[in-house]
Amino acid sequence: MESFTLLYESGASTFDAAMDTDDVWLSDAHNVANALGWELNPEGLCQGDICIPVGDDILRDEMLSLGGLAGLLDRPLATSDDHAAAYLGPPMARYEETVGHLEAPDFTLPDLDGNQHSLSEHRGSKILLAAWASW
Repeated sequence: MESFTLLYESGASTFDAAMDTDDVWLSDAHNVANALGWELNPEGLCQGDICIPVGDDILRDEMLSLGGLAGLLDRPLATSDDHAAAYLGPPMARYEETVGHLEAPDFTLPDLDGNQHSLSEHRGSKILLAAWASW
């Protein structure tokens, strides 16, 4: 077992973990679930009245598959190259609420001559937005 840090929207926790070629298995599945705001019951992962069944491919011998958990909860997962840490993002439904419409928020910027241009002036037309940052 190795030490593994899991970052998530409300904090970070460290668990013992076993790595295999495809996944990270976190020990103490109950504490992992609790850290993410869920409770692990015989019915599955529960949050209030909502329960999601958990199969043997996700829960084995009190160890929880991190990749399986991310898929089950429909959350994006990014793991470090050395498999010592991962970030479990917020549910995809939250992204879909904010970016599902694929419409950029309105903004106004000056051109090189100082004339102001708003994105809303071009609604209904195809626009190429190019962004650059020095960092």
